[in-house]
Amino acid sequence: MDKIAQKISEELSIKYIQVENTIKLIDDGNTIPFIARYRKEVTGGLSDEILRDLGERLSYLRNLETRKNEIIKLIDEQGKLTDELSIAIENAETLSEVEDLYRPFKQKKKTRATVAKSKGLEPLANVIWEQQETKPIAEIASSYININNLSENDKKDKDKIVSSADEAIQGALDIIAENISDNAKYRKYIKRVCYREGSIVTTSVDSNLHSNYEMYYDFSELVHKLPSHRILAINRGENEKFLKVSITKPQEKILYYMQKDIIKGNTQFKEMLENTILDAFQRLIEPSIEREIRSDLTEKAEEKAIKVFGQNAKQLLLSAPIKGKTVMGFDPAYRTGCKIAIIDETGKVLDTTTVYPTAPQNDTEGAKNILLPLIKKDHVDIIAIGNGTASRESELFISNLIKDVSHEICYVIVSEAGASVYSASKLATEEYPDINVSIRGAISIARRLQDPLAELVKIDPKAIGVGQYQHDVNQKKLSESLTGVVEDSVNKVGVDVNTATPSLLSYVSGINNTIAKNIVKYRDENGKISERKELLKVPKLGKVAYEQCAGFIRIPNGKNPIENTAVHPESYEVAEKLLNLLGFKVEDLRNKESLNILRTKLENINVSEISSKLDVGELTLSDIIAELSKPGRDPREDMPKPVLRNDVLKFEDLTEGMILTGTVRNVIDFGAFIDIGVKYDGLVHISEMSTSYIKSPSDVVSVGDIVKVKVIKIDSERKKVGLSMKI
Repeated sequence: MDKIAQKISEELSIKYIQVENTIKLIDDGNTIPFIARYRKEVTGGLSDEILRDLGERLSYLRNLETRKNEIIKLIDEQGKLTDELSIAIENAETLSEVEDLYRPFKQKKKTRATVAKSKGLEPLANVIWEQQETKPIAEIASSYININNLSENDKKDKDKIVSSADEAIQGALDIIAENISDNAKYRKYIKRVCYREGSIVTTSVDSNLHSNYEMYYDFSELVHKLPSHRILAINRGENEKFLKVSITKPQEKILYYMQKDIIKGNTQFKEMLENTILDAFQRLIEPSIEREIRSDLTEKAEEKAIKVFGQNAKQLLLSAPIKGKTVMGFDPAYRTGCKIAIIDETGKVLDTTTVYPTAPQNDTEGAKNILLPLIKKDHVDIIAIGNGTASRESELFISNLIKDVSHEICYVIVSEAGASVYSASKLATEEYPDINVSIRGAISIARRLQDPLAELVKIDPKAIGVGQYQHDVNQKKLSESLTGVVEDSVNKVGVDVNTATPSLLSYVSGINNTIAKNIVKYRDENGKISERKELLKVPKLGKVAYEQCAGFIRIPNGKNPIENTAVHPESYEVAEKLLNLLGFKVEDLRNKESLNILRTKLENINVSEISSKLDVGELTLSDIIAELSKPGRDPREDMPKPVLRNDVLKFEDLTEGMILTGTVRNVIDFGAFIDIGVKYDGLVHISEMSTSYIKSPSDVVSVGDIVKVKVIKIDSERKKVGLSMKI
């Protein structure tokens, strides 16, 4: 049984055979979205989240095995590899543990111990360490004095001179101190004790300085109880020079453990070894262990932050689109004016302008005179207002403006995070070469309402504004995680190959940036793609890429109506046989009446019986049934729709006890921020989310959820609102 597969199986609580099969699929070059959707029979129906966790652990454990083999080879080349050491390295479970075992054999830079060794004091260190010698140690050490035996040239090198017995003894003790520090057993014990009993202590660099970190100016918490958001906040406070951070450790307990293991009774060496153990701990082990613990804590906190950010980003990407509506994008600002872009239901730009209803101009009448005719001419259904600078002033203006519109119209607040970055990007220039940079932001805001996924994939995932400390964490890991989140989201929804931008296509399983651009180029030169297999004519899109991407590509109104579903080409035959079995043809998928009858029949199918008859797995058949029931269905339709408003709520209108409907904007370790329609998002602390115990806020809410909340605290001075979901 493969050791790595067995370990992953235990860690993720899934069957060994599922892990083994998944590893083979990954090694064969299949993408996670493809494996999750089209290889359910092989993996036992593992979700994309579990598959990504499996892939990460597989990569880590394989790197660990590679490093173990490297270290065993390096120690063996020194002639110092023992069976005991080899077994210890083989059994190590983390890279940190492996490096601790290798520590004594590493080539070291110049240290007090290496200098002592170059003076030939290692045999004296062994005498002290063994504690057997009864002859006075000073007498033994005298034989190491070499100043009279050195050449004049060597006497110039201090690193070669031993001028006294005391100097010889001190050098020998330096060697022992380093050996104690390099001992993997001691380091493992000390780290474990520090995790269990140590505390993180923070103090202010200057208590007179006002900052966001004032709660940490005199703070202490046990290492093992410190939540991840607090670790990252402390790190940031330290980096910004507001905080000093240290770890208190149970020093007496640690010293007693090492003394008990090292000192052999009441000999002449007892006191000097006690002092050496103290020196080894304070000078060598303690700073190193403190760095390691801080690093471990940071790594775990970053992993948690990245996971939370990924969950939030996924929910935002899968927000329900608002289709078939003409939208006005309203990008608020003060001095430079509010940028306006009106787009039709297909995303085509109809009109653009700039108005100045906010300070310093406050030209509300002039803005009305420009916008009301445009709203009427283009029959605008919804106004999407960006939530940045001047958002609430703009909302107030819009809520008054729409009272003068003759047809039904409403507005919605849209996150504009990353819109300005996108506006100035190369991609935006390619999409809108003739439109001013400042107006592109308004187009992006409008399009985010119409199709959040298609628009947000154009933006660096870090910039979409639903994270916690995302700029403080390991950027490579964050980027990898978010790329995976975007891939899963895009492939879950599917992509219309004839309207998708290269940005969207590049996240489809098996399609890279080059192929995505080639698809668009092929489309431009040859017209609409009418069937999936036509993709094989696209340069650089070969059979392997086709297998990976085909099921995620949608072709509405193409030659084959099955190609407007997630049914993979490898299952077309099964899908057709299923339809025939029920008395239907593929063409019936285009007919509403036939489809309604088919849907009823599909609901009553005995999956087990039919899967046996069609010689197909039950999981695959269930997916085919779901797809044939609703061809062209967008899974985002099940997501909560944005809260549409037609009147504004001011901060001053809030009163304690008020019940409001809000949208979850961000989920973090300690709660969730809710947009309740005032300028500042309110916070629901984790303790106010449920009457029963919950481990994490994400167990209760997700970004985009529409929730009912009660106002429980209003801080007018700091403009903060406390909310509760326990209504």
